[in-house]
Amino acid sequence: MMNTSNPAMPSVKFVETNGIRMAVYEDGPANGRPVVLLHGFPELAYSWRHQIPALAEAGYRVIAPDLRGYGLTSCPPKVEDYDLEHLMDDLIGLLDALSIEKAIWFAHDWGGILGWQLPLFHHDRTAGVIGVNTPFIPHWQLWLQPDQIADLAPGFVPDPYKDPIEQMRQVYCPEMYVLMFQNGGVSDKVLDRDPRRTFQAFFRKNGLPYSEYRKLPPASRNMDLLTPLARLKSGAFLGDDILTPEELNFYADRYANTGFTPGINWYRNISRNWKAGLGVDQTVRVPSLMISGEDDPILTAGMASGMRAHVPDLESQVIPRCGHWTQEHKPDKLNALALNWLARRFPSQKTARIIYHAQDH
Repeated sequence: MMNTSNPAMPSVKFVETNGIRMAVYEDGPANGRPVVLLHGFPELAYSWRHQIPALAEAGYRVIAPDLRGYGLTSCPPKVEDYDLEHLMDDLIGLLDALSIEKAIWFAHDWGGILGWQLPLFHHDRTAGVIGVNTPFIPHWQLWLQPDQIADLAPGFVPDPYKDPIEQMRQVYCPEMYVLMFQNGGVSDKVLDRDPRRTFQAFFRKNGLPYSEYRKLPPASRNMDLLTPLARLKSGAFLGDDILTPEELNFYADRYANTGFTPGINWYRNISRNWKAGLGVDQTVRVPSLMISGEDDPILTAGMASGMRAHVPDLESQVIPRCGHWTQEHKPDKLNALALNWLARRFPSQKTARIIYHAQDH
């Protein structure tokens, strides 16, 4: 029987929302400003374990769900059950169930994509957005930015009104991970074969600095993440482990139960999501903070450079020597940046008192 408790997390509770049963971890004062933490792939609410206590201690009501298809939350069977409409409706239903009018979305990786879409479709339920690693890029052009593709496909100009997956096929090799995820269950089997090894391979730090990564030949920068996983021995992975053996076991246990397919199904809805947003204004009209990792080779810091054109009220920060798994790689720095911004833009009762006394003296 799966252990549903973990000393690093608040106790789990379950919320019925949008036809699924969602596992939710909550901390902080019930009357605090709500901050909802949205994890990415392959992550869990557990990925925010270093942020939950810091936010709660600062006076915020912290809500960290296992999103649809992850952890202890329901895993519906159909690919289309994981499109953007379902994912957003899950979260709006969560706010309704908790009697919350508006939330600040604090979001990483795929959670970041979701977090930036929510103010476009549900502006009335969004107070603000903190994006971690994932910038806002209109019309699902995330993997087609010049910072990624300039020398992979010289002269290629992305078209926001063409299917992004079809455009990616023109730019990347077939083994590029997002394209591999479109191809039946091949990638699912590679990841499912040994979940513990998968997390050990993915969750790395102190690997190749981005400045050195950019010097690799274009053919080595096609984001082929699955081939090395299938071929390399565990001791040959680049860089250092981020996770302790106990943390690694926790992730492996959860994913041994769900498999990776539900999370991969989010990727299999990119074309459907793109079509759904074609007529939607691509302006994020809420206070926003973008936090990038200097050494993230997938969602590069440079990809955030054009965000202000679509996110007028934006602050941007870059964490030095930080890769992709920011919450776990540089938790103290991430917490400090997020709490500083929250204290200024959305002060809690506690931070408001601190600011007041600081100004008074």
